[in-house]
Amino acid sequence: MNTPTLPNEEKASPRGIQSIEVGGQLLIALAHHGRPMALKDLAREGQMAPAKAHPYLVSFIKLGLVEQEASSGRYGLGPLALQLGLISLQQYEPVRLATPRIEELAAQLQVTVAIAVWGNRGPTIVRVAEAPSPVHISMRHGTVMSLRGTASGRLFAAHLAPAVVQAALAAEDGAEGHKPGKNKDFDEQLSQARAEGLARSLDGVVPGVSALAAPVFDDQGRMVLSLTAIGPSGHFDLDARGPLACALKRAGQELSRQLGWLAD
Repeated sequence: MNTPTLPNEEKASPRGIQSIEVGGQLLIALAHHGRPMALKDLAREGQMAPAKAHPYLVSFIKLGLVEQEASSGRYGLGPLALQLGLISLQQYEPVRLATPRIEELAAQLQVTVAIAVWGNRGPTIVRVAEAPSPVHISMRHGTVMSLRGTASGRLFAAHLAPAVVQAALAAEDGAEGHKPGKNKDFDEQLSQARAEGLARSLDGVVPGVSALAAPVFDDQGRMVLSLTAIGPSGHFDLDARGPLACALKRAGQELSRQLGWLAD
C-alpha cells in the first residue's frame, strides 16, 4: 500500500519553518521592550537588516500581529497579538481557580469584583464579575491599571521586585517625569498595603470610584493576582477592618493556600 506524500511545505520537520522563526524574532523583540519601536531598532533587536525586517512586518500587519503608528512610523504589537496575550493570561491556572470566587464575592458584597494579573504592560484585568445591581462602573477585560492611581496597581507595586516596579513606573510616568513628593507618597501607600494586606484607592483614576484589592500568592510566596472590588465612593467601605475588606482578604488567603502558599 502506497503512503501518500505531503507537499513540501506540509512535511513534518524537526527544524520547523525557518522563515517563521526568523520573523518571530521581531515579535519577541516587541514583546520584550513593551513599546513601539523604530524599524532600525527593531531590526537590530531581531538581528537582521531593516530591508529584511520590513517584509516580515508588512505580513504581520496584515495578520494583526503588528501595527504601525501613523504619526511616528514606529511598530508595535497589533490587536491580534494583544488578544492572544489576553487569552493566555485568562488560561493561567490561578485565574481559573479564582474565577468562581469573584462571582461569589460580587453576589455576597454587592460590588463589582475583578481579577488582575501582571501582564507585559502592567496590571491587567482578565476577569470581571459585575455587581447584581447596576453601579454604573465598568471594567473591561484587557484594561491595564495604573500603578500609582489604582488599588490593583499599588498592590502589585507593593509586592513585585523593585526593578520590575521601577521599569513599569518609568513607562507609566512618561514625559510627566518626577514630581516632588510623588515618590514619597507612593512609597507610603506601598508600605501601608504590605502592612494591611490590601491596597485601596479613593477617587483615584476616576472621580467617584473607589476600590480595594487583596493579593493572592503562589507556593513560592509570589503575588500572582489581585482580587479587586470596585464601587461608587459614596457607598464603598474602605475600612481595612470592615466587612468588605475582610471578605476580600479572606478570599485571597484561601486561594493562596489552594496554590500552596504558607503564611509566615
